[in-house]
Amino acid sequence: MYGQLTPPSSSGAGRCPTSPTCRKAVTVPSVSDTTDDAVSGASADDPVPPAGKGVTDAPHRPGRLRRLAALARREAPRTALAAASGAVLGLAFPPYDLWPLSLVGVAALALLTRGRTVRQGAWTGFALGLPFFVLLLKWLHVVGWDAVIGLSIAEALFLALLGAALAGTSRLPGWPLWAACLWVAEEWARDRLPFGGFPWGRLAFANTGSPFTPLAALGGAPLVTFAVALAGTLLATCAVALWGLARGGAPRKAVTALECFGLAAAVTVVGAAVPVPTKADDTVDIAVVQGNVQQPGMDFLGRPMMILGNHARATEKLAADIKAGKVHKPDLVIWPENSSDLDPFKYPEAYDRIDHAVKSIGVPVLVGALVDHPSKKGYVYNEGIVWDPKTGPGASYTKQHPVPFGEYVPFREQLSKIITRFQRVPRDFAPGDHTGLLKVGPARLGDVICFEVAYDQIVHDTVDAGARALVVQTNNATYGRTGQPEQQLAMSKLRAVEHGRAVVTAATSGISAVVAPDGTITHQIPEFTQGVVSARIPLRDETTLADRVGAAPEWALAIVGLLSCAAAVVVGRRGRVKTEKGQQ
Repeated sequence: MYGQLTPPSSSGAGRCPTSPTCRKAVTVPSVSDTTDDAVSGASADDPVPPAGKGVTDAPHRPGRLRRLAALARREAPRTALAAASGAVLGLAFPPYDLWPLSLVGVAALALLTRGRTVRQGAWTGFALGLPFFVLLLKWLHVVGWDAVIGLSIAEALFLALLGAALAGTSRLPGWPLWAACLWVAEEWARDRLPFGGFPWGRLAFANTGSPFTPLAALGGAPLVTFAVALAGTLLATCAVALWGLARGGAPRKAVTALECFGLAAAVTVVGAAVPVPTKADDTVDIAVVQGNVQQPGMDFLGRPMMILGNHARATEKLAADIKAGKVHKPDLVIWPENSSDLDPFKYPEAYDRIDHAVKSIGVPVLVGALVDHPSKKGYVYNEGIVWDPKTGPGASYTKQHPVPFGEYVPFREQLSKIITRFQRVPRDFAPGDHTGLLKVGPARLGDVICFEVAYDQIVHDTVDAGARALVVQTNNATYGRTGQPEQQLAMSKLRAVEHGRAVVTAATSGISAVVAPDGTITHQIPEFTQGVVSARIPLRDETTLADRVGAAPEWALAIVGLLSCAAAVVVGRRGRVKTEKGQQ
């Protein structure tokens, strides 16, 4: 990874002052220089001062500092543009929802890395990624701004790798295609690493109501990302051609510009033309209860039984309205994640409160609760429990992907000694080992809990198991009015299109919503209000192409992106060999 320092010779002379290696560390390359000498940072023809006996590094430090300062000045405009582009890309996502800016962000990164060295591309990618993630994840400030910055830096490192790859492949023919594949590869890695990954900020999640959205029915979120990245890079290539034409370039550049713009438009039109299957095989009447919490933030729980009481009372009020003939009786009721703030199997008062509310409504209720692990002390399950008015609690689903550092602490023993904040996570959530397929009354529903909706495989496996509609039980009270609930709801919209299923989001404090299979929101409850949504949702058995192909498109596109990097390395080496032979 890093070369070793060469020790001084026995004669006491400084480090190889006349060797080509040392001569290559003298000058700073120009911003546009992309030769091998530029990568190493110098020209071999620069004068080298003579080295005297006992020379140390001290005399060279001022020169190095000057070179670094000069490099910083030269890179400052590009870095500033990258940072501004990252902020622009952040505005493409909820709660702002300016999806065309996702094309602008992609095009900007393409332009800023085109023709650059791998190192310069990596820095540009990081400079764009850091403000992007800070803006996207600012809702984490509820935990602490250090959490925002720390997670943003970690995620921006993936965009640094993307920037390096874009720069390295920018000289290959057909670059827009390879660039789009590299975006998919970057998201593939970020969705899985580390600790199971963190998929927030995928281009697809900024395009849940754009012409690209229907592509999710063909290849899921990765295909949407690919199309957005391809269109954005084509627009960047069009801009390069127009710039060359404006500076007196060949007329052929006008043709290139038209071709690239036409292809970008074609990708967009094709996306909008994809049919989204929505025909119902059956229907079911549901009610979603949003009981609300005492207050937003880290202390949303309030007094024990308060949140459970809110949901129980809202359900009992619904039962009274049904009895009075004000509303139609549903076939089932859905409560959110953590709607019971106490383990109903450990605390009889919690069990009785739930049971009374369920019996009052007279239909099965999907309850969200934390349940103590039966054998591992200090561990809990985050569950969705089907509660029947006659037989009580029955089948359940346990969240498969607990949130690292939020629902469990990796390396708890070591980290808790350093970061006292982890003491606010007193128990670790244990992961479940099966999909969330549940029979709730007459409906076969697929339950996913909270940010599991961001993970392709978890949702895909649930539909593949036979879910006819999807339920997202969530508790976003900690991050209320920060933009996070809107971001998560956007993911539900994409999943609806991807799988051709209605998606019901039940949130403790909002935003609870019903999303049709075409991705449109039909019912919604605002944040921090108590309310009930009654709706008739379609139940579907037909699967989409995205269901049938699974993760294959993502793997294929990611592999093509990685192969383009390998091709760039081979082409670069061949070019250097030819150059060396020509100089001999």
